[in-house]
Amino acid sequence: MASARAGVHLKPTARQASARLRALANPTDAAFLQGFFKTGPGQYGHGDRFLGIRVPATRRVAREFRDLPLAGVTTLLSSRWHEERLLALLILGGRYARGGETERERIYRLYLANTSRINNWDLVDVSAPHVVGAHLATRSRAPLDRLAQSGSVWERRIAIVATHWFILRRGEIATTLCIAGALLDDPHDLIHKATGWMLREAAKRDRPGVEQFLVAHQTEMPRTMLRYAIERFSAATRKQYLAGTARTSMGASARRAPALNPALDFE
Repeated sequence: MASARAGVHLKPTARQASARLRALANPTDAAFLQGFFKTGPGQYGHGDRFLGIRVPATRRVAREFRDLPLAGVTTLLSSRWHEERLLALLILGGRYARGGETERERIYRLYLANTSRINNWDLVDVSAPHVVGAHLATRSRAPLDRLAQSGSVWERRIAIVATHWFILRRGEIATTLCIAGALLDDPHDLIHKATGWMLREAAKRDRPGVEQFLVAHQTEMPRTMLRYAIERFSAATRKQYLAGTARTSMGASARRAPALNPALDFE
């Protein structure tokens, strides 16, 4: 969003974006979202606050403010309101896609410097592939390994969900398997779900490769992770995995989780 005044092209501001978004607030939806995103004491989203704005509406505002300077995006990302942080992340993803190398590096660094504000699963899922995954597509994947070892559940979720970019855009599953292996012992249900989801997506591109991994880890993998991963398999195959008796097709050997290796290190 920009306007011309006396021949001067004015850049949009975070205050304008915030006002535009807050005009769409709905108290009824806000109350529902407070519960849906588990914001009560002891829950994963404790303390998060909602204006009550549906995602399609937030996406429309993001398109309107697509040229918001990065300083303004950072201001939104520091907001107490969930939807304002979502707006910031949607803008960042769009800016990354359109940006040159210098801007992309700035966006990537800004993102990783503010992971404490990317603090719910929807915020991670809408942004990690488009910023972190896109940035590391032709670079070292070592930052994902570090994120996977983080004490922050959101940074660990960023690590696995970022690999969706490699699956969709490059048809590559090796990094997904590596990070999934690092998260096998993770205690958090949100990581089990995200990892199972990425394994399911990876199987769409290379089912034999994913099945080798699943067979090797079927008895140790958290049940939620396994159920998500095998959701698209036949009922008979799912039953075998859940019983821990699945075997790979065509006699392929089971494969343990790989480690990051030089083939994936582009630096």
